[in-house]
Amino acid sequence: MTDPNPVPAPGWPGTAPTWTSSAKDVVTTAIGASRVWATLGFGIVNEIYWPSGGEPQLRDLGFIVAGRSGWHELKRVNRYTLSRPKPYIPLPCIVHEGVDYRLTLELVPDPLRDVVLIDFHLEGKDVRLYALLAPHLGGSGEHNNASAGDDLVAWKDHYALFARADCGFSQSSAGFVGSSDGWQDFARNGRMSWRYTEARDGNVALMAELAENSGTLALGFSSTVEGAQTLARSSLAEGVAAARERFIAGWEGWAEDLAPPDAPEAVVAEAYISATVLRVHDGKSFPGAMVASLSIPWGNTSNSTGGYHLIWTRDAVEAGLATLAIGKVRAARHMLSYLLATQHEYGGWCQNYFPDGKPFWTGVQLDEVAFPILLAARLGEQNALDGLAGVPEMICGAARYIVQRGPGSPQDRWEENTGISPFTLAVEIAALVAAAEHLPPQQASYVLSLADYWNERIEDWTYVENGPLAAGNGIDGYYVRLAPPADGGGLRGRIDLRNRGGETIDAAALVGMEYLYLARVGLREAGDRRIQNTLALTERLLKVETPLGAAYHRYNDDGYGEHADGAPFDGQGIGRAWPLLTGERGHLEVLLGRDPLPCLEAMARMTGPGGLIPEQVWDSAAIPDRGLFPGKPTGSAMPLVWAHAEFLKLLWARRHGRPIELLASVERRYHAQRPAAPTWHWRADAPIETLPPGRALLVEQLEPFRLHYGLDGWRSPSDIDSQPLGLGMHGVRLDASLLQGHGELDFTCYFSERGVWQGIDHRVALRREA
Repeated sequence: MTDPNPVPAPGWPGTAPTWTSSAKDVVTTAIGASRVWATLGFGIVNEIYWPSGGEPQLRDLGFIVAGRSGWHELKRVNRYTLSRPKPYIPLPCIVHEGVDYRLTLELVPDPLRDVVLIDFHLEGKDVRLYALLAPHLGGSGEHNNASAGDDLVAWKDHYALFARADCGFSQSSAGFVGSSDGWQDFARNGRMSWRYTEARDGNVALMAELAENSGTLALGFSSTVEGAQTLARSSLAEGVAAARERFIAGWEGWAEDLAPPDAPEAVVAEAYISATVLRVHDGKSFPGAMVASLSIPWGNTSNSTGGYHLIWTRDAVEAGLATLAIGKVRAARHMLSYLLATQHEYGGWCQNYFPDGKPFWTGVQLDEVAFPILLAARLGEQNALDGLAGVPEMICGAARYIVQRGPGSPQDRWEENTGISPFTLAVEIAALVAAAEHLPPQQASYVLSLADYWNERIEDWTYVENGPLAAGNGIDGYYVRLAPPADGGGLRGRIDLRNRGGETIDAAALVGMEYLYLARVGLREAGDRRIQNTLALTERLLKVETPLGAAYHRYNDDGYGEHADGAPFDGQGIGRAWPLLTGERGHLEVLLGRDPLPCLEAMARMTGPGGLIPEQVWDSAAIPDRGLFPGKPTGSAMPLVWAHAEFLKLLWARRHGRPIELLASVERRYHAQRPAAPTWHWRADAPIETLPPGRALLVEQLEPFRLHYGLDGWRSPSDIDSQPLGLGMHGVRLDASLLQGHGELDFTCYFSERGVWQGIDHRVALRREA
């Protein structure tokens, strides 16, 4: 880093940094001690993560080929082929071909070290190869430092990278992006002419001419330059052949017990790729910490430290269930142990967090609190919980949080709105039923009563009879995407359309695919009239037929996606079709007794060049200049781990005739039928307007209270002190016999520990027997 005669690069601090495209061809890591993850897109390395999958350190490592026909930056030429030894061995070989050159690249993460090796071989007359390196150490392109000499070096805080070629560099340069970097040198001068030795505290880039046209380039990562140098040099000393052999052996060993079900060849190949994607995204320093995607959606327009290289508990558990579907029980146990460790004392998990558990966004989504219970329950059904300490405590804590906060969630699964979603509600109910098997008898009885009540009220809260979308589509009702809280009008309220510039819509006019989980977790029959009504509506409003198969929008009027002209999402846009939802739709086919193969085949086709499933696919006319083609990936996240998990689970469901999320405990209790709950649970945030005859009423609060109530206009008022219900709740139960024959119940609450009245009277109409 110290040069006695430095030649500083001009143009400090460089242009504002961004990440790179999220359109990945391959994601890879080694099975072993190595803690580096690399992604490829447009035929080059376009992000390296270290020392966890949540920490990107490199924007990209690209190449320029210069010769008689001029100079060619390979990612812009974008003409290459991609192969790997087997679908489950993420050892990519990329071949770039031009008029007068052929460049073969092989990317090999060293299983023993935090090093990525790039083996290169350039063919052609009078051609030279140049490497372009863009460090974004510490998760940002700002305040990076670079030094160019015999080797290439970059550092920032406690992050460092060191690049060396076994053949050496014949010349090198460091610069600031947009002014003195190597690409600008070629763009202005047609050749490499600058020789700057350092660029400090900015958005920096490095360039070097390879001394020979065949060899190996090593990138080492460490907390110090010296450490990165030692790793890169030692990896080169052993050679790429040894690293390749270890890499392949590791992945072959991992894949030994993979046995995809019988299916067409393309589906089986995609199953191997999907299983590999899940394994690549898993943690090493933190086993079970599976990030949502080694990508940053529309990253070439952002310098965000977020992106999708974070853990969302929902996405992680969806992937954990998929690891069970492919027989990787140990990996699912690792995930559960990780979730045990990252659960907060209050019982929930943050909206998302880095692999070490540090929160990023701190919102609350109750499905993310419920999903770990489902994973534990599924492992329990397979007798795979032995030896895992703390599972009952985790389940109790999560159930307590759901009980205290549900049924509405501060955020839905798309992280956009507050209210009651059929998806979140279904997962909550299933989790409570599963949790009951791990709770003391009194608490178990209480959570089952609550689950029964929430289950019976699903339609009251989320189903619209003869709503605005019904008559024109030949149905008499449908499940909505989400109902606002009671104080926001419930089904009669309005919902903010995020990413649409402040637009709102009637809750009754907004539908999504959330209702599918009501059948998937065993609360309703797939053939239920209401499910079928909503299916008919979503097939018309949300389904998109692409040349490669059908995909679905998240909901009507979605704004999360590219603009109409293909410009990247920038906080506003038009929601595009999701292959993930094709998988959810396929699960309904399984429950209806039909073959979901068309959904699997569509998902396998709607992939990038390396078989990775994107978050979204383009659903309008092709825009070739932007690389947007119907049915093919957009600039959203690719791969999306959740989508690959959905593919694997659908393949499992096709074999077994049932979703892997369908727990035996839920199936036994409900038989996919709406129950008639003996007790209805009143809460201030989910009040009851009318109580059916023959039901008890349980008035609930989060603290001890005295219920002051009267019947039929406050006649004969009485007081009852609450009793602990368990899981932090307190309640007063009014038996059905007490309410029988009366027309209304009025009540308020006095909070005895605080010595204050609630300050509002509540009324529940009491329906009489017909």
